[in-house]
Amino acid sequence: MKRFSILLALLGVLVALPAFALDLHSARSAGQVGEKLDGYVAAVQATPDVNALVADVNAKRQQEYARISKEKGQPVDVVAKLAAQEIITKLDPGSLYQAADGSWKKR
Repeated sequence: MKRFSILLALLGVLVALPAFALDLHSARSAGQVGEKLDGYVAAVQATPDVNALVADVNAKRQQEYARISKEKGQPVDVVAKLAAQEIITKLDPGSLYQAADGSWKKR
């Protein structure tokens, strides 16, 4: 039950970035960013704009993971990894995600 409530709270992470959602979506579609297994994004094709987007998205995710962590009594890294699973599962086809071996795979 506790894991389920954490997953429900993580759904909020998907909407925590409304100002950048379109930009993040575009960057994912263009293969410029990928979703990492730790719950954060990484620049795959680094440019100043992509790096700025990655930094902003990751800072906002960190804040949201910390909020959920405090609310649910779970470590931040556990919350972030659960979020990563949820985010990667919901990626559009063609979006990049990090595999267990560290390589980038297409959804």
